[in-house]
Amino acid sequence: MARPSAASLVVVGSLNVDFIAGVTHLPKPGDTIVANQLTKRFGGKGGNQALSAARHGAQVMIIGCLGDDPDGRDYRNHLRREGVNCSALNTVRSVTGCAHITVDGKGENQIVVIPGANGTLTGPSIKMQRARIAVAGALLLQLEIPLESAVEAIKIANESKVPVILNPSPVNGDFPWNEVRLDAVLVNDNEAREIFGLTPSAAAQHHDSWKERLTSKRIRHLVITRGAQPTLLISKTAVTEVPAHPVQPVDTVGAGDTFAGVFATQLAEGAELAEAIRWANTAAALSTLKHGAQEGIPYRGDVQSALQETKSSARTRA
Repeated sequence: MARPSAASLVVVGSLNVDFIAGVTHLPKPGDTIVANQLTKRFGGKGGNQALSAARHGAQVMIIGCLGDDPDGRDYRNHLRREGVNCSALNTVRSVTGCAHITVDGKGENQIVVIPGANGTLTGPSIKMQRARIAVAGALLLQLEIPLESAVEAIKIANESKVPVILNPSPVNGDFPWNEVRLDAVLVNDNEAREIFGLTPSAAAQHHDSWKERLTSKRIRHLVITRGAQPTLLISKTAVTEVPAHPVQPVDTVGAGDTFAGVFATQLAEGAELAEAIRWANTAAALSTLKHGAQEGIPYRGDVQSALQETKSSARTRA
């Protein structure tokens, strides 16, 4: 179990059940093939990030929608067991969001996503949660839900002076960047290129261009994760590199969500940005050592131990 934290976090986002079929080869149009295994896992960026924060010790409340089906009931019970507050998690007359994933022996895949209950999270339903968002230590959200819902949640947080951490994934070209204020935006390398039209690897040399983009989009801090390469922290004053934690990954699915949950928890606790990234980098790396988006999410104690080992190794080399 994670130790209790002073961080109070509200996560607004999606919850999916993933059905993963293992096959020898991907089907062509009109093909019928037989799977050699079927795995069922809990996922969705909202659920993943809420779980990551809870395992890091945060007091987490999730706002989202589940269907009135067995999958929805099972997911709610799963989150409760993990210590996530589900009092703002609505049950609606719909199927729980799900993804049907076909993976071949080379790791190539085909994915069909059924939004289901996630699509019923509307702007008015977010307004009903105003009181919960207004007292949060931080708001964390993504874009696997209707855009109006995400924007409404951010506006409530802005009005209540609650820090907002946005993981704008999947990228939505209609997001109204200049209409809301964002304390931290978390993206990967490809998302950074798509949203800002600049090359992250040259951020230090083109800081003025990045600063201009951040100002126009009303972003205070931008965090760009880059796998095994150092994570970039871009603010209006500087570009800082924070080293990644070295591992041999087994499955990188969910690493970004693990990062987001831990980063948000650290930020809500009052940690400096670079320190929050160090914790998040380490947690994300550890999450890649097991298969599954949620199965590999580490507990706070495991992250702390890995950080201490890294510091000890650095002292020994010195």
